[in-house]
Amino acid sequence: MTGSRRNRSTFLPTITRRVRATAMSAAALVACSSLAAGCGVIPGTAGSADAPITVMTWAPWDTNATNKPGMPAMATAYAKWINKHGGLNGRKLKVLTCNDHNTSVAAAQCARQAVKENVVAVVGSYSEFSDSFFAPLEGAGIPYIGGYGVTSEEFTRALSYPVNGGQPALLAGLGKQLAPGCGTVTLVRPDSIAGDDLPPLLNAGLKAGGHAAANDQLAADNLTEYSSQATHALENASGGTSSREGCVVPSLGDRTDTFMDSFRRARADYPTVRTATVLGSVDQTEINATGGASGPYEGSYITGWYPVAGDPRWDPMKKAVNEVAFGDNRIDPADAGVETTWIAYTAFKTVVNSLGNGEVTADTVRRALDDGVKVTTGGLTPTLRWSSTDEDDLASVGLSRLVNASVTLQVVRKGILVSAKKGFFDMTGTLESANLD
Repeated sequence: MTGSRRNRSTFLPTITRRVRATAMSAAALVACSSLAAGCGVIPGTAGSADAPITVMTWAPWDTNATNKPGMPAMATAYAKWINKHGGLNGRKLKVLTCNDHNTSVAAAQCARQAVKENVVAVVGSYSEFSDSFFAPLEGAGIPYIGGYGVTSEEFTRALSYPVNGGQPALLAGLGKQLAPGCGTVTLVRPDSIAGDDLPPLLNAGLKAGGHAAANDQLAADNLTEYSSQATHALENASGGTSSREGCVVPSLGDRTDTFMDSFRRARADYPTVRTATVLGSVDQTEINATGGASGPYEGSYITGWYPVAGDPRWDPMKKAVNEVAFGDNRIDPADAGVETTWIAYTAFKTVVNSLGNGEVTADTVRRALDDGVKVTTGGLTPTLRWSSTDEDDLASVGLSRLVNASVTLQVVRKGILVSAKKGFFDMTGTLESANLD
């Protein structure tokens, strides 16, 4: 998330807007199908039966805000690994990568490159600029599989196939986890359009647990220190009348660690408060870097989409990385972006396999997804299934493409991120009651 303001994209688009966008996308697809000569080369075709299947993965890296270099690196490693072991249903996988630079212009350029290169899907990617990249993809009929879940449109656009519940599920799950044990809760979040979506999601979980809404504290997510913001958060969290300890929830993306450094220095002057956050803002690498058991995250609750990094269900991913990308320090197996990319490519592999000896194109991949192909991920998520005919529990609150609202509950104990409770917890009911206006 960045601190700059953009065209507003909330988690509750109006029904009119959603229907209009879907209709326009469908019209564009029909027009190009009927008038292929006028549209030029039809994007998303894989060519002959022995031609490589081409996809793209994009994410920002080397920027001053959130960076996810591990996602395109994981995609490249996945292609090397799957090709080494026979490819996708016997065909080579070709992965193109693109740096979206955390700008709308670059995000649109990545999408246009995907169209130009005739990719059959964009897989396992991160971008905050869905308004910029979805239009080119939809015009070409290219599905977006396994986005990170950082924008609302990933859960509303017709050609989006998310593998996790994004920020909605994480924050709702965190709020529900914190409600029984916290006094006053203070959310520290970006002063940005994306940040504006966070308070109602956390509050939905708090409300489900019988807790009052959190204090909403804004902060830029590109600062080099957060002394004043940390002090303000401590004052808010420790100033309530409850006998329970206050809780501070920083959700600043890559700047969460910078905030926590300032928070650690300031907290000695205030009553004890607890901290909690969501995976993606904090992972095991960050916990280690900030002191482990003696650091600011000790005892913190963290919600994630997937099992903890030490869970044996991640062993196939780790084995693949060690086999073809050992020493690539961009790929951290404990990073939520890397994990999402692995799961997205697992889903894509299932889709390609479901096509058998048929043609692999953007159209056939999209059709398989819309027809409800079932994807199992070795227990890393519940079974995933996207079907245009299923009854949609979350469409009424503007999350019509969200098919996996499950989260895992984790806690930092002795410097290690471990499961607080076993299994997945479905946040569908909590999100249905969210006030996302």
